[in-house]
Amino acid sequence: MKMSMTQGMRMEQRMKLAPRMIQSMEVLQLPLLALQEKIESELNSNPVLEQDEPTVDENDVLMSPDESTESSDNIEERELIVKDDSDNVEDFQRLDSIEYNPDDYSDYTDHMARRSNSGSGEKDKKLEALRNTAAQTKSLNDLLVEQWRLVEADELVKQAGDKIINYIDEKGYLTVRIEQLHNKDKHKFTMEHLYKALELIQMLEPAGVGARDVRECFLIQMAQIPDDMSFEVRLVSDYWDDLLDNRLPQIAKKMKCTMEQLNNAILRMSRLDSSPGLVAGRNDNHPITADIIVEPKDDGTGYVVTLADTRIPSLRVNDYYSKMSRDRKIDTKAREFLQQNIRSAQWLMDAIEQRKNTLLKVATAVVKFQKDFFDKGKLFLKPLPMATVAEEVGVHIATVSRAVSGKYIQYSDGILPLREFFSGGMEADDGQQQSWSAVREKIKQIIDTEDKSKPLSDDVIRDKLQEMGAGKIARRTVAKYRKLMNIPTARFRKKY
Repeated sequence: MKMSMTQGMRMEQRMKLAPRMIQSMEVLQLPLLALQEKIESELNSNPVLEQDEPTVDENDVLMSPDESTESSDNIEERELIVKDDSDNVEDFQRLDSIEYNPDDYSDYTDHMARRSNSGSGEKDKKLEALRNTAAQTKSLNDLLVEQWRLVEADELVKQAGDKIINYIDEKGYLTVRIEQLHNKDKHKFTMEHLYKALELIQMLEPAGVGARDVRECFLIQMAQIPDDMSFEVRLVSDYWDDLLDNRLPQIAKKMKCTMEQLNNAILRMSRLDSSPGLVAGRNDNHPITADIIVEPKDDGTGYVVTLADTRIPSLRVNDYYSKMSRDRKIDTKAREFLQQNIRSAQWLMDAIEQRKNTLLKVATAVVKFQKDFFDKGKLFLKPLPMATVAEEVGVHIATVSRAVSGKYIQYSDGILPLREFFSGGMEADDGQQQSWSAVREKIKQIIDTEDKSKPLSDDVIRDKLQEMGAGKIARRTVAKYRKLMNIPTARFRKKY
């Protein structure tokens, strides 16, 4: 077989994303808080980019003659002058009369710190990183280890406790059978030491930790409650399976108590935590900031859509560096460095401006198509494909998807994800289109208003939806949406 090399030419078309376009798409997809972080990062890393702060009129800064005279009359505001030919008694008396308050100088020290950073030409990156880094939260394992060190017990019990803590999951449950932790060849502690250690661990915080199932978790928590929980302890200990199946009449007959006593006990037990370990080491309460604000017009004819971008700083390129980048006398490498950073800064500013325009157009189109929702409520949310908004705005559907990602809209009834306004749907009996979100809201409304002593089955809910004009909906669809909303079946919704 003969090998050879040849040269040839061919024409082809390829689509490549320029860095500027990639950055524009990234900025468009960022929520408001993430965009603020990116801008802050760019301000720290790009020397030519700076915040465009409003200028202050010099006439406003200078004091009037009256103000100058008034301040000079205040003895504490006079300039301190020490002369060699006087005993300076008056000046020292004035110093003694001034009350020292460290808080009065906090602003000054912060100002001097900022001046020292700006004077050096660059900020202390390590200090900035420490200030911007959230405090690390302790895990449940760390919290238990710290408490276990303070427990007074036999050395073998302490060793057994260390072993048990390593097998407690993030919810606070012991994930293995305690017999599996006993290995006489590797450890000196016995099963008796393990049971004693588990008993001590179950007394640690948070209450309920170290349990092997939900039943034991509830019993541990009730044992640590100062109120009398003997009735609830008996209920959980002896009738747990009946309680899970909502067989309250049978429980009342066996315990020889009234339904009112049972309901009160269940109400008190509802305050117990089935996952006590999640209290420690986690913080899922992420802040939500509205990107769009929708307000009704004064004349009541429609809505005004605005961007909640007041916290986004206005940016500009430093004039001094801009002139340096065009000065031929400056070193070539220095000019190339400045030009590259100026180009990067300009791309960022253009991307932010494009994000504002695109997000405002998309939000305006959403409010236009979902006007009935803002007028009448969630039951009137219509199906809205992203393709419809993309055609209205004149952009690609992928651009609309990026624009609504992670964004929130604030209106008179609260804050909702912008993506929630885009969903499929079906045609109602009156010919109007209704979204699946509106159907779910109607199901929730039917269940909220039902007689809890005779809860409605999924078949009955389906029939009531048809009576409300929602159209023909399958029973399995009702069951599907009920589960998505974490609503139990009729059997477990029944109140006695």
